[in-house]
Amino acid sequence: MVTADSDSLAPLAPASSLRERVEEAIAAAIVSGQMPAGEVFSAPTLAARFGVSATPVREAMLNLAKRGLVDIVRNKGFRVTAVSESELRAIVDVRQLLEAPAVRRLAGGLSKADLTRLRGLAEEIVRGARDADLTHYLQADTTFHLTLLELAGNPRLHDIVADLRAQTRLTGLADMVATEELQASAREHLDLLDLLEAGAAEECEHLMVRHIGHVLGWWAGHTEA
Repeated sequence: MVTADSDSLAPLAPASSLRERVEEAIAAAIVSGQMPAGEVFSAPTLAARFGVSATPVREAMLNLAKRGLVDIVRNKGFRVTAVSESELRAIVDVRQLLEAPAVRRLAGGLSKADLTRLRGLAEEIVRGARDADLTHYLQADTTFHLTLLELAGNPRLHDIVADLRAQTRLTGLADMVATEELQASAREHLDLLDLLEAGAAEECEHLMVRHIGHVLGWWAGHTEA
């Protein structure tokens, strides 16, 4: 059994919902490749790394199993599930088909309050990239994209994309810490907001297609043109 001895799994600060904090931290570690696919982790070992008791970790891992991020291995712990490149490509194709046109329709139609809220989230993404805080980066990124879809006014679209994001793996993200590529990816959220505010619909759509494509490029550890 592989133990979680990575320095990236830092102790967590107390929170009102510790199980949720643990769950999102572990999910971020799985999505970013810090906890590699195929490896088995025990609740007590992860609890020691996070500086919490085993109970919230076990509860978090059971929830992650329902989300498909881990499988339960009897008497051993939890195995991180894998997503093949072909599956990732299919996820990217569907996201580009759904999200890019939705963002295009939002161009020029967002209120000042909506833009201010989104800009705050975009700045959180930039801050997460700058501070090498992948958990914060991924949480802010997810909230940003799903908020855009909420504003598009289609709940089914929001739920479908949320599910697709939960299935995504960004196996090269952990190696992108402190790189210009991660900073550039983060800044694209601010660029998108500038285009949305300016009503540049076509440019918004193109930027979203390119941004989602990072799943198969930078965020997968591949070079992009």
